[in-house]
Amino acid sequence: MKFQSALPAILLFAAAGSAHASSDDAWGQFQKDVSKACITAAKGLIENGKTVVDPYGSEHYGLAVVSGKAVGAKATVSTICVYDKKTKKTEIGGEISADALMVKTAK
Repeated sequence: MKFQSALPAILLFAAAGSAHASSDDAWGQFQKDVSKACITAAKGLIENGKTVVDPYGSEHYGLAVVSGKAVGAKATVSTICVYDKKTKKTEIGGEISADALMVKTAK
């Protein structure tokens, strides 16, 4: 009898654990999608861009900073990238010099 009364609680905790894992996987995929889309969007501005992605973004947008060597120059620059979570379209801002914005990306 005690086992039967504990069963709903056990099932609830098991479901919560798997939902949390799926959520972590989904957020990881979201971050990869934002990174890839933002690097692609910045190709005309930045060669071999690297991203720093806000892990969750805002309610409607994924947010990232893309940094790297400016196309056709030796300077290191960054740009802000916005990724629409619904349409999956990206927009980038203009060049921001390394003097104005210091970004450390993973190598």
